[in-house]
Amino acid sequence: MANDPRFLLPFDQGLLALPAQNMLVIRPVDTFGLNDLPSDGLVLEQGFKPMHDALAGAGYSVVPRATGTFDLTIVNLTRSKVENLGNIARAARMTSGMVLVNGAKTDGIESTLRQVRKETEIAGVLSKSHGKVFWFEGSLPEAWEKAAEPSKNKAGFVTAAGMFSAEKVDAGSQRLAEHLSGLKGRGADLGSGWGWLAAQVLSQDITALELFEADFYALEAARKNTDDPRAMFHWVDVTTLPKTREPFDFVVSNPPFHVGRAADPDLGRAFIKAAAEMLKSGGRFLMVANRQLPYEATLEQYFRQWTPVFQDGQFKVFDASRPRKQ
Repeated sequence: MANDPRFLLPFDQGLLALPAQNMLVIRPVDTFGLNDLPSDGLVLEQGFKPMHDALAGAGYSVVPRATGTFDLTIVNLTRSKVENLGNIARAARMTSGMVLVNGAKTDGIESTLRQVRKETEIAGVLSKSHGKVFWFEGSLPEAWEKAAEPSKNKAGFVTAAGMFSAEKVDAGSQRLAEHLSGLKGRGADLGSGWGWLAAQVLSQDITALELFEADFYALEAARKNTDDPRAMFHWVDVTTLPKTREPFDFVVSNPPFHVGRAADPDLGRAFIKAAAEMLKSGGRFLMVANRQLPYEATLEQYFRQWTPVFQDGQFKVFDASRPRKQ
């Protein structure tokens, strides 16, 4: 969701005073409302590269993971309950004054408020735009923060709440992994997540693999999951990669198809375009997608040869080669 100005309500209504400096905002997604906060010592925490870069480009101080002590912290909810409680508990630990929690009903603000209220006194609650902002001062259970920290999932890979398919290996990646035979040379994994697919690629007879991922926290997990000197890691927005890299022999990808709750096939199309631009003239691209997503026309646009090598009721896997240089 976008930032909602409801987090400004306590200050606009005179219920709270803004500190002169030293504020933290966790998980802002755009600049809306941020220019009403004191800029001196304002730190934004955002680990999703496109949003991080947009905020930094607007002149804000942005970090993927904040440290230190703050006079006031605003926490914007994400879609993950465990991540939200972890962020709120971490904010409480790092904040000498009030912690404000801002979220829509669809992000679970009601249940979050109930859980925080069980642990500490809520100083105030305001409602607006199908959501709430509430604030409190004091500590919260250490277990909340610990539960949100990276740990091994059932497959033995380090993940954390909020990452894509954190609890188990994504079925689409499993389908793609069944078609990795024959990979040679230097490759790239676009949208590598926490590194399961990269581990399967590195089991092939290749010389190097570069992982490209927009989620800072997932990429850090991938570093822990990929103990191989042939691997390199890049925290980047794949859709804005420059064309200056040395071309790759192959590219694999299980691209994202949504930001937030809305499906956006243009993300996958951008990954196909990026793959074509990164490959050598005789390079190979392997990609998995949800069956209903319309990527065939884009593959035709950017590759001279492509074929679906697998399809079932959920997924389709494409093997493409001979990229068309635009």
